[in-house]
Amino acid sequence: MNSLIHPVILCGGSGTRLWPLSRSGFPKQFLVLSGDGSNQSLFQQAIDRIHSVGGKEITFGKTLIVTNEEHRFLALDQLRELKDVQATLLLEPTGKNTAPALTLAALYAQDSGESQEDPILVVTPADQTITNPAAFTKALQSAIAIAKKGAIAILGITPTSPQTGYGYIKVKGDAVNNAYTVEHFVEKPNEATAKQYLEEGGYFWNGGMFVLKASVWLSALKEFRPDIFGATETAWVERTTDQATFVRPDKTIFNTIPSESIDYAVIEKCPGSQYPIKMVELDAGWNDLGAWDAVWQVGKQDEQGNVTSGDTLITNSKNSLVHASTRLVSAVGVENLIIVETADAVLVADRKNSQDVKHIVNQLESQQREEKNLHRKVSRPWGWYDSVDEGDRFKVKRIQVKPGASLSLQMHHHRAEHWIVVKGTAEITNGDQVIMLNENQSTYIPQGQIHRLANPGKTPLEIIEVQSGSYLGEDDIVRFKDTYGRS
Repeated sequence: MNSLIHPVILCGGSGTRLWPLSRSGFPKQFLVLSGDGSNQSLFQQAIDRIHSVGGKEITFGKTLIVTNEEHRFLALDQLRELKDVQATLLLEPTGKNTAPALTLAALYAQDSGESQEDPILVVTPADQTITNPAAFTKALQSAIAIAKKGAIAILGITPTSPQTGYGYIKVKGDAVNNAYTVEHFVEKPNEATAKQYLEEGGYFWNGGMFVLKASVWLSALKEFRPDIFGATETAWVERTTDQATFVRPDKTIFNTIPSESIDYAVIEKCPGSQYPIKMVELDAGWNDLGAWDAVWQVGKQDEQGNVTSGDTLITNSKNSLVHASTRLVSAVGVENLIIVETADAVLVADRKNSQDVKHIVNQLESQQREEKNLHRKVSRPWGWYDSVDEGDRFKVKRIQVKPGASLSLQMHHHRAEHWIVVKGTAEITNGDQVIMLNENQSTYIPQGQIHRLANPGKTPLEIIEVQSGSYLGEDDIVRFKDTYGRS
C-alpha cells in the first residue's frame, strides 16, 4: 500500500549567531552555506533531501512550509527554483515555537483531502546540512516504515564530540530492524556530562527530525497539551487562504497559543506512554550550522585548514573562515579566525567564540540599528533594491523588478524621486499619466504624487532611483493598491 507523505519544513528562526550574513529579514535557512559546492540554500536542500526518499510505495502530497508573514516571499521564490515540488505555506502571525507549527501542518494534512489514508508527516528544520545524502535517505526510509505502523520515529544523530548545545536521546538495548527503543530524553548537558555520555554509549544528539502520522501527533498533543491543541485547532478553523498558496490561521486566536517545542509538548512524554517512540540512528555528516565555527567545519578546507568564499586572498594563515560578499577581503598571518564581510558590516571573531556573535546582535537590537534586520540589498516580492549611497536629504537606490511584476500604487509625504532606466522597459504611473520608458530615459515623481513602477517586459527591469527630501525612511509609504497584500 502506498504511503502519502507530507514533508513538513519548519522554517522559523533568525539565525542570529550567523550575523552579519544571516539577519532577521533574511535568515540563515535561505542562505547558501553548506560549502559543498551546491548553489541551493539550506531550505532548498531540506526539501530535496526528503523528496529523495521517493519510491513505488511512497506518494508525496503537498510540501508544507511553516514560516511567518515576513519570509513568505523569500520561501516562495526559492520554492520556484525546485522542480516538481508543490507546496503550501502555513503562515504564523507570531512565532510560537515548533509544537503549534507542527499542529498546523497536521491539521492541513488531515483536511487537505489528498488521500483517504492517514498521511505521514516527515518533519525537519529548514536550517541543517547533511554531507552523506545516501545515509540520510536510508535512515528516513526506516523511519517512514516505523511511522506506517503507528509509532513515532525520531532521527538520532551519531555524536562525534561532547557537544553541550544539543539535547540527547538515551536508547536502551540494541537496534531491531534499524530501530532503537527510546528510554528517555536528556536536556543540554555540561561538558563533563557530555563526555560521560560518549564514554557510556547509547546516547545520540536530538536533531529535531521526526516522522509520524498526522493523527498520532494530534492525538498525543490533545492528551499531553490540550491547551495547545484546542487553541491551534480553533485558529485553524478560522483560517483564511490566499491564492491557494498562503494559509493563515486566525491571528487573534493564534496569538493566545502557548509557545512550546515539539519535544517539550509531546515527544519527551512519549517513552512509557501509549505512544511508542523509536529512534533511527543517523550517521550522515549532520550539522545544524548553529554558528560560524560549524560553517567552517563543513566547508571545503585548503591545506592550511582555511575555508574561503567570495573574492579572498589569504597568506600565512591557518584554520580560518573568510567570507567575502561584495569586495576583496585579504588576511595575513591569522589563525583560528572568522572573518565575514557584507556590504554594510564586517565581523571578526575568534572561532572558539563564534557562539557569542549573538551578543553583537543583542547590542544592535538595543541600539535599534537596521543592520540587525536587513542587508543593504533587500529582497521584495517584486524583486529587490540596493541602497548604494545616502547622505543629508538624499538616498540613491538600485532597483530591479521581475518580469511582469510591479510595486504598489503608492505615495510619499516627505520625498520626491528621480528614476533612470538602465535596463529593460518600465511602465510608470505618475499621477494621471501612464508612460513607458526605455533604457537611458528618465522621469521625476514629485513629493505627494501617486505613482507606480511596473515591468511589462519579459526580462528584468533595472532603474536607478534618487530620493530627495526631509525624510527618506522606508515607512514613508502610503499604499493604495498592492498585488502582495501589504498595507
